[in-house]
Amino acid sequence: MTTLPLPDAHHLVLAAMTQAGHTPDEAAVIAEHLLDCELRGLTFGGLARALSIVERIRAVAEAPRPIRVLAETPVSATLDGGDQVGYLVGMRALDLAAEKARAHGMAVVGARNTWYTGMFSYYLEKAAAAGLAGMIAGSGPAVVAPQGGTEGRFGTNPIAFGFPASPTPVIWDIGTSAVMYGDVVLKGRLGEQLEEGQAFDAAGAPTLDPAAALRGAFGVWGGHKGSGLAMVVQLLGMMSGAAAAPPGISDCGFFVLLVDPAALTDADDYRRRVSEYAASIRATRPVEGGPAVRVPFDRSAACREEALRRGTIDVPDAVVAALRKAANE
Repeated sequence: MTTLPLPDAHHLVLAAMTQAGHTPDEAAVIAEHLLDCELRGLTFGGLARALSIVERIRAVAEAPRPIRVLAETPVSATLDGGDQVGYLVGMRALDLAAEKARAHGMAVVGARNTWYTGMFSYYLEKAAAAGLAGMIAGSGPAVVAPQGGTEGRFGTNPIAFGFPASPTPVIWDIGTSAVMYGDVVLKGRLGEQLEEGQAFDAAGAPTLDPAAALRGAFGVWGGHKGSGLAMVVQLLGMMSGAAAAPPGISDCGFFVLLVDPAALTDADDYRRRVSEYAASIRATRPVEGGPAVRVPFDRSAACREEALRRGTIDVPDAVVAALRKAANE
């Protein structure tokens, strides 16, 4: 592992993203998101993801196009991401949805023709800070098998819900696959194996090999219930116009719904009641010998606070070396 001071890690991602063709402003948006993943302990979505972004850009002959609004009403919009990386498209969709929700009480925005949209909790934390509650769902290439199957039909299909509260928002953010795409890619870079039951090879046999899993399919999370949820998420992403089974890493669907609690109730009172309810969950008597009960997002917030206090992150040596090469350092 290489221990990087946070400013050095930020600079490295900025340099790599700029070398890949992004403007300084675009690189800053991507870097903030990736560094937040690292701070929160989601290493597969952090600096390692920057490598995947560079590789994907280099693998595509055509340059990305500007993000465009294809359709719009006072409470909705559909975006064409122009094959831009999803960290940029997702922020554009979030900003547009937040503006409309503040003006009209609620809003829904869909985006297609994008890829790698990152942590949905990242967007919902920003929405909650603005006093908005919301949901984000995202579809993608067919890399996850439905329950009982061994061929990809779903994307990894994350779904997240966020609510304003103090001292931290309540955010539940999950993937509906047994293992996330970025985690498989990172394990492949590091020569590590998957866990049993997470993936199948191209012939449908269980596999621990990340490369074989990428050629085959991942398992679904949560049995038949998770499989049903994964299908629903795919359908929500497709509502943006995204394909059901796009080729390669492309045309992911991004669906964001934001609600201003003030459209339904007293917003300050709602935030107070959410905070009190979350506190009551944390105060639940734990099982004998078990840790304290947590609310979704508690772990992330604590991990980030500790990383910020420490001022460093630990990144696999191979990832740092490859990023330095990508950044021409």
